[in-house]
Amino acid sequence: MYYLYHIPGKKIGVTRNLNTRVTLIQGYKPSEYEVLDQSDDIDYISDKEIELQKSYGYKIDRKKYKNVVNKMKINVTEQTSTFACPLNKLKGHLMDNIGITWETSHGTFQLDQQTIQWIMNNAKMSMYNDQRSYIYNKAFAEFLHKVKLHNEEPNYIGGLTMPKKPKFMPIDIFNKIRSWAHIRGLYKSGNPKIQYVKLQEEAGELAKALLKDDQPEVIDAIGDIVVVLTNLAHQRGVYIEECIQTAYEVINKRTGKMINGTFVKDEN
Repeated sequence: MYYLYHIPGKKIGVTRNLNTRVTLIQGYKPSEYEVLDQSDDIDYISDKEIELQKSYGYKIDRKKYKNVVNKMKINVTEQTSTFACPLNKLKGHLMDNIGITWETSHGTFQLDQQTIQWIMNNAKMSMYNDQRSYIYNKAFAEFLHKVKLHNEEPNYIGGLTMPKKPKFMPIDIFNKIRSWAHIRGLYKSGNPKIQYVKLQEEAGELAKALLKDDQPEVIDAIGDIVVVLTNLAHQRGVYIEECIQTAYEVINKRTGKMINGTFVKDEN
């Protein structure tokens, strides 16, 4: 599905992932933009974007959305893969082209959520053209090799052999939860305080499952907690993905040690 979104006073654009493109990349909360139209017809949505950009008086894209998203050019050499896109717009274009592949002397590369994150952490702006960005193929290939080994090897945690990790998590899983909640009226007439009470109930279910050592119930309870937190965050005007990212940026820098089975952070 393609979404035609409007950031009042700023722009009109198209994306397949509102959370990633508008919130995480551009920094606008759900309350700060609106969806003007949506369609699974890329020709219709591309024409509609230009039409509305004109009628609202915004800058008109030089290329229609369908020509950008369907024909993302990747110039491949022995050493690099260069994207016909400036660094500050690269993530959005990559997200809109998830699934595409390209051949290099180091193997076949493909865009997915994990590889896009690596590209964004390692891409550089071309010194010859600031409208282009690139990555080094060998470094990318080595990263993919490590990912493959990690996925193939058993995962040992606390002396237990864990089941194989899923190959992927649908990138729109949180969007599906929000869509489910929207249809049922949770966002229109729901109350975040009530969602918090629901969270406590689900936490209680998780405690019971842990005490009974009931793995299926543990999985079910954790899933229910994530659903409740997703809806609670949305009711407060933020995305749960944003909350998770914020928390990770804090804990990633945290140091400490394990004491009696729990991690105790160092005092600053």
